[in-house]
Amino acid sequence: MSRLRDLSERATVAPEGWELLDRPSYRAEHVLGVSFNALGRARGPVLDALHGTWLGHPLHPALTDVPIGSWTAALALDCVDVVGGGRTAGLAAASRTCTGLGVLGAVASAVTGLADWQHTHEGARRVGVVHGLLSSAAVALQLASWRCRRDAPRRGRLLGAAGWVVVTASAALGGALVHRHGIGGDHADRSLAPRTFTDALPVTDLEAGRPVRADVDGVRVVLLREDDGPVRALGEECPHLRGPLSEGWVTRKGLVCPWHGSCFSTEDGEVVHGPATAPLPRFEARLRDGRVQVRRVPPVPGASPGSVTAAEQRHEDEREVGRARH
Repeated sequence: MSRLRDLSERATVAPEGWELLDRPSYRAEHVLGVSFNALGRARGPVLDALHGTWLGHPLHPALTDVPIGSWTAALALDCVDVVGGGRTAGLAAASRTCTGLGVLGAVASAVTGLADWQHTHEGARRVGVVHGLLSSAAVALQLASWRCRRDAPRRGRLLGAAGWVVVTASAALGGALVHRHGIGGDHADRSLAPRTFTDALPVTDLEAGRPVRADVDGVRVVLLREDDGPVRALGEECPHLRGPLSEGWVTRKGLVCPWHGSCFSTEDGEVVHGPATAPLPRFEARLRDGRVQVRRVPPVPGASPGSVTAAEQRHEDEREVGRARH
């Protein structure tokens, strides 16, 4: 088992050091960027749809289940057909249908994958290139399999089996992109701190329309204030790839990440535009003795562990009311 684990580790890590992929990958990114820019005003909505901003979850991983599942079903049907000597009616046709469905799903998966890949860097970018090349090879093999299955079923089954092996290797690299490089993950700090109001910074440090960073109990918070309006407090790390939102800017639509352009509502942290798909953590903010204090908004006020935070905050509010009365 240790040898198999070591082999798998080397296979998934090796592409990270293949610098020869850098030049063609940057050229491909340039072509991709020009293509999306050519959409004009439709660029934003199209990219949001491809990233999965509307879904609240990256769309690409969900779509990859279609080709992998379809081609696995085709392989299983082929095995049953071979064992049965081809005497079971309908298995060959069903396997061909699964193969074709997988090809269609792979095309949709590839488009969403390219939209996500354009924001990767260095090792993750190289792994993404190899992942894409393997996926393309798998599609080519499966398409050839689909064509051959009517007139040369044996060759079609062999091509389908080869395509399944290749897409499995590609899926392993896709898993490495998620688990090792964090592509598609939620990078925001979702801890419960600070549970009670804690000093963040002097109110004089705030400047209208400019995001300001504060470190509160080890949590990075971005504070915003527009003219004499209320102070807004949100998570400072972009959920997409942990971009520093305190270095971003505020527009009419919201707070923009300086790295990849994700935009978030300054009122509730919801995603306005991707590539981010998860909202920002929210904090309550108040002014006390010339300082801004913040506390975490419970993620689920009526359920554990959010109920713990909610209970502490209710007790804090009750003490505040009691002190005010006296």
